[in-house]
Parts: sequence; C-alpha cells; structure tokens
Amino acid sequence: MPYETILLDREDGVGIVTLNRPEKLNAMNRELGAELSDAMEQLNADDAIGCIIVTGAGEKAFSAGGDIQEQVDDDKRYTREELDKMATPRRSYEIAASTKPTIGMMNGLAYGGAAVLASSLDMRIGCEGTKFRFLAAAYGRINSTWSLGCQIGWPMAKELLFSARIVEAEEAYRIGLLNHLVLRAQLRSKTMELAKTIAGNHRGAVMGVKALLLKQKGESQEAQWAAEYEYTTKVMRGAKARDAFPEFMKRKGIKAD
Repeated sequence: MPYETILLDREDGVGIVTLNRPEKLNAMNRELGAELSDAMEQLNADDAIGCIIVTGAGEKAFSAGGDIQEQVDDDKRYTREELDKMATPRRSYEIAASTKPTIGMMNGLAYGGAAVLASSLDMRIGCEGTKFRFLAAAYGRINSTWSLGCQIGWPMAKELLFSARIVEAEEAYRIGLLNHLVLRAQLRSKTMELAKTIAGNHRGAVMGVKALLLKQKGESQEAQWAAEYEYTTKVMRGAKARDAFPEFMKRKGIKAD
C-alpha cells in the first residue's frame, strides 16, 4: 500500500519505519496506525530483514501520542458503539509480538500512546532530546500495564504509570527505559550499528531467542494485554478526548461541540 504518514526504508538487512507527520509532532491518527501495522507486517514477512527500527521525523518528537483533533472529531461523528467497532486495539500488542527484534530510535519526546508504542519495542536508544510520559492516569485512561513492567521492573513501572510524570533522557537511561543514551548527532549511527549487528546474526537463532523470552516471562504478553483491554472496555471506559484534554483543546482552538 502507498504510505502517506510513514516512511519505509531498508538498509543492510534493517527495516526502518519513520512516523512522518512532523507538523503534528508525528501524532498517531488512524491512518498512521494502519500504515505502521502494514509496514511491520511487510518487514516481518521479508526474509532479507533481520531487525526493525521505529523512529519519528524531525528532532522534536518520536511522537506526541494520539491525534487529539481526530479523537474529538470522532466523538462528534460516532457513537460509542461505532467507535468500538472501528477500534484496532491489538496493534500495539502485535508490534510487541513482532517475530523480529525491534529498536526504538527515540529522536524526541514520546508521550501517551507513543510511550505505549515505545514500551512495546524490544529496545530503545535515545539522545538528549528524548523524554517519555506515560500519561494515561492523568486523564482517566489505562495503558502500558502489560508492556512497561517487563522493560524496567514493577516498582519503576508503577511509579511512572501512577504518577504520569515526565521522564527525561538521563533518568530513562538510568532505569533501563533506554538501552543507550548518545548525542543526537550519533543517534542514527548508534541505532544502525546495533540493528545491523542483530540483523547479521543467525536469523533463526535471534528470532528463537525473542520467542522464548516472550514465552518464558510468566503469563504471556498477550494475556497481559488482553486483561488490560478487557478492564478498559468492560470495567473502566477511557475518558473522551474533550474530558481528557481540555487545556490542549483550548490552546489549539479545538471545539468539542
């Protein structure tokens, strides 16, 4: 499929997916989500690819998270039942379950849904502009319960999810949310160095290691994701965009009605 919101490149056995809406800080709308999912599917099916990098266009943001304007417009156009039918909640899980290793090249901030995406990747490499915010609890939603704990451990995952605070690059590196922290000028070369090393190893062995790590961590990642999804659809429904982001909407002139 032709892509409008992402870029897809291949280099020396590495697939590189770039979220490409820099004018919107690479905010993730439905189109971007569909294109990202398609690109990941293509790369996983490509025998020439041994590792996948996900990054964002520009220097400000990996991604600012979900597209709030689209969410507000959706709330005006569709009923809750229609939105449920349109939802594609498994996409973040499917990225985490990619058969090939994934690396986040964290070129800037990753907030909200982008932090979820980042925590769904196997590894992350950041620079001085990298920062994370798992902000769901700040606006009445729940996410990352199935992805973050296995990356940084439960105590820190609890702190970040409960507080919804900003995590700057140095702290992200210290707690293991970043595997490496380098200067921005070195970000691509460091990420490609690791990705090419992985891609150059025995494909079956690398994919086998990933499959076993996911299988052996206790309850499966899919079961953890499914538990979160059931809770957020049947026990505590997420807040609508107009209730979750009133200050952002006022600042951007977005009208809820």
